[in-house]
Amino acid sequence: MEDLNKKLISLSKRRGFVFPGSEIYGGLANTYDYGPLGAEMLRNIQNSWWQFFVRKRPDILGLDSSILMSPKVWEASGHTASFTDVLIDCKSCQGRFRADHIIEDYMEAKGEEAKVEGKTPEELAKIIEAYKIPCPNCAAFDWTKPRTFNLLFETHIGIVPENQNLAYLRGEIAQGMFVNFKNVLDTMRPKLPFGIAQAGKAFRNEITLGNFIFRTLEFNLAEFEYFFNPDKTDWEKLFEDFKQTIKEWVTSLGIESSKLRWRPHTPDELVFYSKRTEDLEFEFPFGFKEMCAVAYRTDYDLRNHMEKSGVDLRYTDPETGEKFIPHVVEPTFGLSRVFYALLANGYSEDGDRVVLKLHPDIAPYRVAVFPLVRNKEDIVNKAKNVFDALVDKGVSAAWDDRGNIGKRYLSQDEIGTPYCVTVDYQTLEDDTVTVRDRDTTKQTRVPIADLPRVVLS
Repeated sequence: MEDLNKKLISLSKRRGFVFPGSEIYGGLANTYDYGPLGAEMLRNIQNSWWQFFVRKRPDILGLDSSILMSPKVWEASGHTASFTDVLIDCKSCQGRFRADHIIEDYMEAKGEEAKVEGKTPEELAKIIEAYKIPCPNCAAFDWTKPRTFNLLFETHIGIVPENQNLAYLRGEIAQGMFVNFKNVLDTMRPKLPFGIAQAGKAFRNEITLGNFIFRTLEFNLAEFEYFFNPDKTDWEKLFEDFKQTIKEWVTSLGIESSKLRWRPHTPDELVFYSKRTEDLEFEFPFGFKEMCAVAYRTDYDLRNHMEKSGVDLRYTDPETGEKFIPHVVEPTFGLSRVFYALLANGYSEDGDRVVLKLHPDIAPYRVAVFPLVRNKEDIVNKAKNVFDALVDKGVSAAWDDRGNIGKRYLSQDEIGTPYCVTVDYQTLEDDTVTVRDRDTTKQTRVPIADLPRVVLS
């Protein structure tokens, strides 16, 4: 499996899916840039999510809130006090690590299970001491005491240094939906139960494990807060329904069910705002890890924002006139991790042929158009007309006239393009083209007029 990870990293860099961040300056640890193909694929994943959970559901409304919010938001939500990791430093090599990861990795190498969720810094220190766990960098056993660090990125707003105000980059995207709850109520007049959804960037100043794009300083999230009356809605049924819906979307992208599992959080592991949380884990090259989640946040967020801001965030039942603070179930999707999972799930080798079996709706390009030869003006012009017609129909298409046809097929297979269309001499006679299927390599002759239907089916 580790070999697969190396292959994915190599493919991503070589073909323009993912680049190391700031590479020409030696890089910046735990940052990555999405290249031309990665940007297309990530956009397709987000569009699929938005279509599935927002546009197809009249009970869920979209939002796009600011990355920067008043620091009072994060104080009220509890993030400035409780959004933390326990870190430990090696005195010998000055490496800094998450204490729980040090223990987990060590115990996993010994074939034992480590239960470190919710442990205090003192408890983690005792485990490290008891097992004499060495530094993974230099093998020394010379640690500082574990300390708690806040994960929020600090920044400052203002031009004049002495007049700058402290602010934070958002550590999650949920708070924008909670602070806009009243705005949505006042403008859209939704009736409970209903959801508010958004997708965007989040930032966490944390130590990562180095598993490619699995855990980075900046990442893409999508989630929605589903508000309901706890006296009229069974939250446990709602929770289970969303678990099923989350898995339905993930498998619709082509991810195999056998590579997925739900893992409930233990009481010690639950974050401060959650009464129940379960992770949908995918079998990444380095093991089963979280990709999506669903949490029951009760009325924690709205209640705290109401108390701290002084603004009434209660919902008024239109039938009874009762005022109350709704409860919330929150499905969360790590879009960067879904991206990673799709690469891992789709990668395959067939002899000398590397094939990235991506769903047509997710692949960077749905179709590639080839002129059989590049020095025949009539064939090239015809191929360009075919390309333009597909793009005009909303089909994401690539133009490829490099090398011979065989090499073009292999190149498109490697980036996941489901269909290749070749314009040749026969096309000039009868307006048909050759369509090749990525997975089967089967080739069929298709009228140009039927192409949009064929590649969009």
